[in-house]
Amino acid sequence: MDLLFSVIRIALAVYVGLMLLVYFRQSGYIYYPEKVVDLDPSHINLAFRDVSLSTDDGETIAGWYIPSADEDNAPVLLFCHGNAGNISGRLGSIQTFHDLGLNVLIIDYHGYGRSTGNPTEKGTILDAEAAWTYLTAELGIPPERIIIFGRSLGGGVAVSLAAQHTPALLVVESSFTSTMDMGQRMFPYLPVRILCRHRYDNETTIRSVQCPVLIAHGPDDITIPFAHGQRLYEVANEPKEFVTLAGGHNEGGMDSDLAYRSLFKKWVDKYLPVGAE
Repeated sequence: MDLLFSVIRIALAVYVGLMLLVYFRQSGYIYYPEKVVDLDPSHINLAFRDVSLSTDDGETIAGWYIPSADEDNAPVLLFCHGNAGNISGRLGSIQTFHDLGLNVLIIDYHGYGRSTGNPTEKGTILDAEAAWTYLTAELGIPPERIIIFGRSLGGGVAVSLAAQHTPALLVVESSFTSTMDMGQRMFPYLPVRILCRHRYDNETTIRSVQCPVLIAHGPDDITIPFAHGQRLYEVANEPKEFVTLAGGHNEGGMDSDLAYRSLFKKWVDKYLPVGAE
């Protein structure tokens, strides 16, 4: 009996220790920032402007504004990138959006690239709010001329921003229902919903989005299950459309999927026609 109690105590200690590890180290499971920005849009022969934004918690956020050939008439795409690297790893996507005739604003979150601070759910949302304020207040761009695009982790940032404002269009690519659901998948025997401090509850938040929603996800995505994208589509408001992507989490997407790019262009032309005020 003493041996049994000892085994139980050890098991409980290990379980509690694992919970504490997940609770205090969870940022390391979600955010993978890189500080070195070794490339910029000039490397793909695109003109750009460095952007420096202040957030409500006192941090400084770095980004780029890449104008289209018809800057004054083109819509603006606010690009919320994924959880790894920084904006210098998104030149391919910037090129794609530029080829589609869009102005692009891309920012690095707290702690990514040249941005100060440490990444958190609250911080990334403040970053997106600072970018929205820059576009609408400083550049004077009407909300109905702005597309919010979020890939992977950036889907959580994009959904949150679109729920607080009303852009012309929200695009959510290869994202999740919530980090709580992702964490439960990673740690099925832990009470992840209690432990999770960075929640990104897209399934709940997207219900408040009132603009058209385009959701893209691939069945071969082994990083974020296809069912997450399907569920987000199910609960989103109309008008909405779902795009089934080919390839894995990092291979699929608008950069390589021409059918997806064509559909996106049709949506842009429909909801953000050139010359519309």
